[in-house]
Amino acid sequence: MSGLLAGKIALVTGAGHGIGRGHALELAKHGATVIVNDLGSSVSGEGSGRDADLVVDMISGLGGTAFADYGDVGDETQADAMVARAFDEFGRLDILVNNAGIVRDRAVWNMSANDFDLVMRVHVRGTWLTSRGAARRWREQSKAASGKVYGRIINTTSGAGLLGSFGQTNYATAKAAIVGLSLTLSLELASIGVTVNVIGPGGLTRLSAGVTGAAPMEPGDHPEEEFHPKDPSLCCPVVAWLASDEAGHVTGQVIRAMGENIYLMGGWTEERTVSNGGKRWDAEKLGAIFATDVFHTRAPGLRMGA
Repeated sequence: MSGLLAGKIALVTGAGHGIGRGHALELAKHGATVIVNDLGSSVSGEGSGRDADLVVDMISGLGGTAFADYGDVGDETQADAMVARAFDEFGRLDILVNNAGIVRDRAVWNMSANDFDLVMRVHVRGTWLTSRGAARRWREQSKAASGKVYGRIINTTSGAGLLGSFGQTNYATAKAAIVGLSLTLSLELASIGVTVNVIGPGGLTRLSAGVTGAAPMEPGDHPEEEFHPKDPSLCCPVVAWLASDEAGHVTGQVIRAMGENIYLMGGWTEERTVSNGGKRWDAEKLGAIFATDVFHTRAPGLRMGA
């Protein structure tokens, strides 16, 4: 155990497998006490179990400190309870990593409203509920101390949310919504010292392996020094750093960590502008504008713009 996060209290949701497990192991490696949350459901959100126990045992075996939590992030009472547990048992929560998620992939014409709602419930509602619970506590502490508090929220997006993904209108929408949620949280919580950032990970997980047909990779099953580009824990050092004192100046950022590369995402920005000189646009004349180099159509599958 190293000291980058020594003494910090962290809650990681969806930490029983894959990327979430990697986050929990990485935070503990750097000295944080980790509440390992996982409902223990299937990749489609069915059932429950004690998957968090294995991760707690792994952390304990490495000399770290961790506790299991089996709450459902989409349930308001349970989400509030897992946040409250950190404050009640340890007096504070320093780090919240929202990673819990499920998939129910189907093309839009085959997707049920229930499949859409359940994915949104876990990803968006779950991220919002735990973030709200932590924000309320941090705000109370800030008022009591008449100053800023230590708080780090790291939420999870994906390439599906940033670029779109066939058969994932629910998942892609949820992951895009998490970016909007996080950017807004970064504005609302800045005055009390809390940073909010977004991580876009990669790797072969239970969720992504279903699409590729490959076997998922689980963090801790192989030595860290054996680099594999599909290792889902490759993004975890970035999360540990964002959770540290060193990253207090970084907030409102979307960072993708894929393989050996880190990408700082630019988000929705005005790439090109054309003005009509204070006049109302004429729809029948817009075709000529969009046919020029000012606005042109990208290659199939991409967007209008640059």
